[in-house]
Amino acid sequence: MDTAIEVRDLVVERRGRRVLDGISCAVPRGAVTGLLGPSGSGKTTLMRAVVGVQLIRSGTVTVLGHPAGSAPLRRKLGYLTQAPSVYADLTVRENARYFASLHGLSRADADAAVTDVGLAGAATQLVGTLSGGQRSRASLACAILGRPEVLVLDEPTVGQDPVLRTDLWERFHALAAAGTTLLISSHVMDEAGRCDRLLLIREGRLVADDTPAAVRAAAGTDDLDEAFLRIIRDRERAGAEKGTVRS
Repeated sequence: MDTAIEVRDLVVERRGRRVLDGISCAVPRGAVTGLLGPSGSGKTTLMRAVVGVQLIRSGTVTVLGHPAGSAPLRRKLGYLTQAPSVYADLTVRENARYFASLHGLSRADADAAVTDVGLAGAATQLVGTLSGGQRSRASLACAILGRPEVLVLDEPTVGQDPVLRTDLWERFHALAAAGTTLLISSHVMDEAGRCDRLLLIREGRLVADDTPAAVRAAAGTDDLDEAFLRIIRDRERAGAEKGTVRS
């Protein structure tokens, strides 16, 4: 597996609480990797560590062969946060064209990105007047403009209707087919099946790192939601048995 992102023994603590507890994983190049888990499990913290904006206690994070957050990655990595990262007092088109200019791209490139995320009909609206889901897509348009080698998306489909969610996932896979590496977080398990590979996280610990098919096979069920539950229960059972043996 040609690796784009490598995380080794990552520990993050916040206010005395361990948020990530010894995470180790690898994200393959040119694929869509899903980071799945319930709210509060540590997904955003892990993504912030990959982008290089998270203080860590120990461990390493390497992206495209460089330490996370280092200068060579600034034009190679795109990041979509949960909060909108565009200007509310500019239109969707003005935001896209502004970010395009920073990357030396044309207005046509900016307009194409707006269309790709399904906002052509709202291109002339001020971002401040958009719905939450539309603002998220406006941010996504700006994130993909620079054609980054690695794209980190924190719950990009929250607030989108089913048709738009499907369109966005098709766009994600088109980007991957063109060579972009995508790490996409979600707490909605039905999106797990849309990924090439899965990282399942719970309470700051990685509980699975495999393809959707392998996760299903290991849990003995075709339902990924049920597979996640079975994996967690098996780990908890094994931990309880280990504790009993020690005592």
